[in-house]
Amino acid sequence: MYGTLRPGGYNHDRFLAGRIGTEAEAVLHGAVLHDGPGYPYAVPAERGRVVGSLLTPSSGDYLDLFGLLDRLELPVGYERVAMDVVRVRDGARVSAWVFLAAPDAPLGPVIESGDWFDRP
Repeated sequence: MYGTLRPGGYNHDRFLAGRIGTEAEAVLHGAVLHDGPGYPYAVPAERGRVVGSLLTPSSGDYLDLFGLLDRLELPVGYERVAMDVVRVRDGARVSAWVFLAAPDAPLGPVIESGDWFDRP
């Protein structure tokens, strides 16, 4: 997660509390981050990176959690896509579900740092 669902974001505890087994800092390469209407959008790009967290659901919560996230994210302009991210602590490349901007997402300006928590 790279926006409001990321640990420290205002939706993390609201939607993910008690459902996450592990959290690790991660980076998505080959994407840029855009500001949006109160939340960010990641967009594939030749260059760029998006800073976020790799969240692994607790045992038994996978299907329920993804149902919840799809109901939350898809209607506001995201698509769920499998992509490789790099886990910061050990540099491992890990396949993860990432919510990217759908073609009709209301993109705002690029967040140059790639970090929603470090936007102007």
